[in-house]
Amino acid sequence: MAITHRRLLAATVVAALSLLAVWTPARGAEPAPAPAATAPNIIFVLTDDLAWNLVQYLPQVRQLQNEGVTFTNYTVTDSLCCPSRSSILTGKLPHNTGVFTNGGADGGFAVFKGRGNENRTFATALQGKGYRTAFLGKYLNGYLPADTQGGALPYVPPGWSEWYVAGNGYPEYNYDLNENHTVVHYGSAPADYLTNVLSRKGKDFIQRSAAAGTPFLLEVSTFAPHSPFTPANQDLDDFPGLTAPRTAAYDRLPSDPPSWLAGNGPLTAQEKSTLDTNFRKRAQSVQAVDRLIGNLRAQLTASGVADNTYVVFSSDNGFHMGEYRLTGGKQTAFDTDVRVPLVVAGPGAVPGLRRDEIVQNVDLAPTFQRIGAAEVAVDVDGRSLLGLTRGDPASNWRTGALIEHHGPNQAADDPDAQDRRNGSPTTYEALRTATYTYVEYSNGEREYYDRTVDPHQLDNLAAGLPAARLAALHTALVAYVGCHSHSACWTAGHVPA
Repeated sequence: MAITHRRLLAATVVAALSLLAVWTPARGAEPAPAPAATAPNIIFVLTDDLAWNLVQYLPQVRQLQNEGVTFTNYTVTDSLCCPSRSSILTGKLPHNTGVFTNGGADGGFAVFKGRGNENRTFATALQGKGYRTAFLGKYLNGYLPADTQGGALPYVPPGWSEWYVAGNGYPEYNYDLNENHTVVHYGSAPADYLTNVLSRKGKDFIQRSAAAGTPFLLEVSTFAPHSPFTPANQDLDDFPGLTAPRTAAYDRLPSDPPSWLAGNGPLTAQEKSTLDTNFRKRAQSVQAVDRLIGNLRAQLTASGVADNTYVVFSSDNGFHMGEYRLTGGKQTAFDTDVRVPLVVAGPGAVPGLRRDEIVQNVDLAPTFQRIGAAEVAVDVDGRSLLGLTRGDPASNWRTGALIEHHGPNQAADDPDAQDRRNGSPTTYEALRTATYTYVEYSNGEREYYDRTVDPHQLDNLAAGLPAARLAALHTALVAYVGCHSHSACWTAGHVPA
């Protein structure tokens, strides 16, 4: 029987908790930082579909790595826009936000808002501590700039002092922004290129907030490099001849692949050519993101607040391009999709430090809240990363990340809809540790990859695992999927080695 039909069996959960019993600090045992004379500012740049293989084309991000901390085992809770962003905003796993997809009964903006998540984000927490907050760019799938949500004016969620957000901003031109309850249209002129517009608005917000002497939080959420992979005009000729990486997994199936993947034959010449073109366009499109980061940091310096500002860079999910005989897409439990960049620079961050602890996007909200000396609720699943950025020892840190996905995702109006060739997995839950990835599908199929010897995840060992090992992994996964508080999720995150 598949895990989705028995995840909440009481006996299984009891067994899980006894098997995985570890010392579990209460939320209050996680030390809150002492209030600074001037509360630190936060700049959070969140990209869309940016995989690790694009960081080499981002000199500003590499400079951030030199100045701050890179988390090498950072993963998302689902390699899909809306559930990942929901976890980022709240610090909660998908089964606690209720957001598993980009729309319908189990996802999208409507579900996120309908379950009250907007009232419990890092923005509401920091605004309550006196922060000026701004959100720029892409919010959640299904959000429309002109939608009033039953009010008199275009809707702005709670927690945000300023709001400049698009709906369909993927083409980078010809879009609308809800600018603080007023819908403004942008056309096709070079000055209307969305990433550049966000850069200008971000600089202006920093300048005004610093001049007012107010601590601030700025999230700039770009649509780049999401398809259709539209570069700014000045970048259209960059990287001539660049091709998609030919990793060991390129155009190969893993052994004993799950049924959703098994039928894919070798990539055609045309598919490979398209992948190469699109990879080059992705590298081109992030050049504007890199300039945005540089512009925001220059404004921090000009405004005299650079030394008291955290700059955080990440992505909502990764992106495969040819691996496992899949054309461009995401949503799988492979590292191409779930393991993404996270770089943090700022007060106390150790320059050039690499941390390999198992961290997830649920850790961002409590990190931002601790920066602002805000309380973190007991039902927040994540944990602050501030100690890790300072180089502190990881005390009993979690050993496993949980990934939850509902599929297949084939809704025609979903910008992330994928077919079999792109990669459209059936519903699954997965554990990812520093050494292995374990996946259970709703149809009973399983995957297990030992990444210490098989980093490209090409040898599915699930069928050969001893029964006791499979039982322990299943029990651990059930406990993780059933957790509903920080304490329970922290305990469940200590999975079998």
